[in-house]
Amino acid sequence: MASNITIDDIADALGVSKTTVSRAISGKGRISEATREKVRAYIEEHNYRPNIYARGLAQSRTYNIGVVLPGEYGVVDLPFFQECLAGMTRVTAPAGIDVMVTIMEDGDITNLQRIVEHHKVDGIILTRTMIEDRAAAYLQETGFPFVSIGTSDDPDRICIDQDNLGGCLELTEKLLGAGLHRLALIGGNESHVITRTRRRAFEKAHEKLGLQPDPDLIYMNVLDPARVDWAVRRIMDQQADCIVCMSDRLAGNILMRCSSLEIRIPEDIRIASYYDSSLLENAVPRVSSVGFNERQLGAEAARLLLRRVEGEPVESRILSNYRIYIRQSTQLAEDCRSS
Repeated sequence: MASNITIDDIADALGVSKTTVSRAISGKGRISEATREKVRAYIEEHNYRPNIYARGLAQSRTYNIGVVLPGEYGVVDLPFFQECLAGMTRVTAPAGIDVMVTIMEDGDITNLQRIVEHHKVDGIILTRTMIEDRAAAYLQETGFPFVSIGTSDDPDRICIDQDNLGGCLELTEKLLGAGLHRLALIGGNESHVITRTRRRAFEKAHEKLGLQPDPDLIYMNVLDPARVDWAVRRIMDQQADCIVCMSDRLAGNILMRCSSLEIRIPEDIRIASYYDSSLLENAVPRVSSVGFNERQLGAEAARLLLRRVEGEPVESRILSNYRIYIRQSTQLAEDCRSS
């Protein structure tokens, strides 16, 4: 287990300056080999682990920030990440700071560790929060400044997110208020915090209106076309009023499956999405959805991180920047006949 001793403690114990200790740790600067070995021996004996960020400051700023993208994202997820990155660069470029992008595959934090420990960047933005978040745990342990896009139950973690709970809840309330009481929910990976947030919004909207969602109409971890096909067929057999999709990717896949199965939208089933992006712009019919401002989200994440890098106090934030779009995909049957 790492000791709580600091560079000051080491310097006092050995009768040398903090600069000498820093040089011995970093391997840079002019000190004698005997002094270097004395410092290293003391560190080893007391199991001291240097704070990576403090070491980086001693070595000077890089004027880069790192952005960690999840390795499992696909083409359908690109609009979100592209808009976030565009927002970040709107903030970083005028400040003379560049953005370095790295990928994290299946929870493997090797790439992240390399850019942090080689002092490639001054801070990190994580673009997805996980239930078991190895990247965040590593950055917290090392004391490296970072900001997460998403939400977390950890009060010590600085997060920024859109009001997914409020936006998804409001869309669900509107569907229920329109008389669509048998709502089916199709969601993705439950290890993602956003997935659980959107499910909570779905359930809370029912609760607010004194209703109970049918547990047999909730399908989670729908991650491939075969699973989508299975879920759609079961939902149709159960005579649901509307399929609520947790993402535009799912909405697009379900539209395609309904078309191939000759299921008419909205006459036979209605569809809504908890996320609206350019991927749904040309959908027929147009899909009712919740729209967010990802560019603003990226910009605010960058501002928070730059303040953290400067040592300023910052707090987690939720941006109330969503809009509800009610479109043809959720029209009632009588509306379709009259239109």
